[in-house]
Amino acid sequence: MCGRYTLFVSPATLSDRFGVDTEAYEPTYNAAPGQHLPVVTDDDAGRLRRLEWGLIPAWADKRSDGGHINARAETLDEKRSFADAFAGTIETGGRCLVPADGFYEWVDTDEGTQPYRVTFADGRPFLMAGLWTRWQPPTTQTGLDAFGDDGAEPEADPIDTFSIVTTEPNDLVSDLHHRMAVILPDERAEEWLTAPPEQAADLLQPHPADAMHAYPVSTAVNDPKNDRPDVADAVGSPTTAGATEQR
Repeated sequence: MCGRYTLFVSPATLSDRFGVDTEAYEPTYNAAPGQHLPVVTDDDAGRLRRLEWGLIPAWADKRSDGGHINARAETLDEKRSFADAFAGTIETGGRCLVPADGFYEWVDTDEGTQPYRVTFADGRPFLMAGLWTRWQPPTTQTGLDAFGDDGAEPEADPIDTFSIVTTEPNDLVSDLHHRMAVILPDERAEEWLTAPPEQAADLLQPHPADAMHAYPVSTAVNDPKNDRPDVADAVGSPTTAGATEQR
């Protein structure tokens, strides 16, 4: 599962590394479901857009039919909530890239639940595989005032949402959790946006652990309202694959 992540590198770093317009970029130290966060969608690959984290399928009758923050790589083509976006068969929705520079996982220890931040050792940002859809909320009549001058009931604004694709963990993350976000190789990220489903599915592999590390952070990260630099600071020693605390 990927339920919390960070993105606080400079806009220039994002632009230089991924070639995107960063006008919509705002740094976050504690990105959480329900927030509007920067992604790159397959229909507008040259810029960051802010979408709500928690995918609502285009077919949903109500918001509670969605809220999918993660999508399992193994069943993207089977689950109704994700299959159309993955296959690229809906007009407003498809695949997307979710930039990050770290993500959080929680480990049960003898002293309690300890959060960890997982990053690349050199701090570089990366792109996670995602899916996005545009959901049109149903029109709800609330009285005569809800109708326009022409007598028609106004439509609610559409909502663009996204989900992060997860896969089996690598050797580092497996000490923290049984799933991890799909981190795409930089040179193949565009394939996730443009390739046929069969080819895109080949990208949904655990990223090698050798260039990554994890370190414990403050439990302040548990509250998504705590979105400040010290939330991502280490409170102990970094770890490498196979060297985390005992769960």
